[in-house]
Amino acid sequence: MTELAERRAVSTWSLHRALGNEISPDSAVGGGPCMQLPPIDGGKSLLDLLPDLATRNYRQLQICHFNLASRERSYLETVRARMSELGIELEMLLIDAGDLMADDLDANLAWYHGWLDDAEILGAQRARICAGRSAPEHERLVASGKHLAALAAAHPNVRVVTENWLEATPDAASLLTVLEAAGESVGLLIDVANWSAPQKYEQLKLIADRAESCHAKCMFDVNGPNETDFRRTLGILKLVDYDGPISLIYDGPDNDEWTNLDQEWEIVRSVFD
Repeated sequence: MTELAERRAVSTWSLHRALGNEISPDSAVGGGPCMQLPPIDGGKSLLDLLPDLATRNYRQLQICHFNLASRERSYLETVRARMSELGIELEMLLIDAGDLMADDLDANLAWYHGWLDDAEILGAQRARICAGRSAPEHERLVASGKHLAALAAAHPNVRVVTENWLEATPDAASLLTVLEAAGESVGLLIDVANWSAPQKYEQLKLIADRAESCHAKCMFDVNGPNETDFRRTLGILKLVDYDGPISLIYDGPDNDEWTNLDQEWEIVRSVFD
């Protein structure tokens, strides 16, 4: 297996249809599901999907928190053990809800602490927490960075990262303000598709050298992948000698997730090899 192949990862979001669009009933702050998706008959459980990942040579996985069927310790330990048996590393737990800029901040912080505890039980190398769901005002961004640093300090066995994602970080300046306030204890998961073209290319160049993990998302429509855009964004990472995990993200209109993930990976290989 080549070095690049060892870096290939995938998010469970890219396989939400294979998982039957199941959303955990205990995935929102305060309880209940964090989102609603139309159920798909015949979907597999996460545990049943893991062997398929191993068969397709995925050695690293990112799990969306809402794809975990339970938060009971026994279930989390079972997921960890099964992944170990199959030779799959949990590169990241993606904590996809919560808000570090919410009015009920204490409740959100307690919720994040709980999920970071779960990330440790799962054996996750990293856990992603977004900077917030409010407009990028300087004081809010600095406070978000400090909250991320405090969460990281309380959970030294899992690396806390944030992402160029959602309302608080629409550009490089806002994201870098958060990271500078957080300090070295908080890292960056870069998503090459969260910002909009044409401005995103110059914006991604400003943060690419900070990235330690990556969401490699190619935009698809009914005509297939936007290969030009995908190659250009991946090229930005290559220019800074990015050598971290490359987690494939697919959420295009075609329901054949595995085939489209394979197509994404062939583009990644052609850029990085």
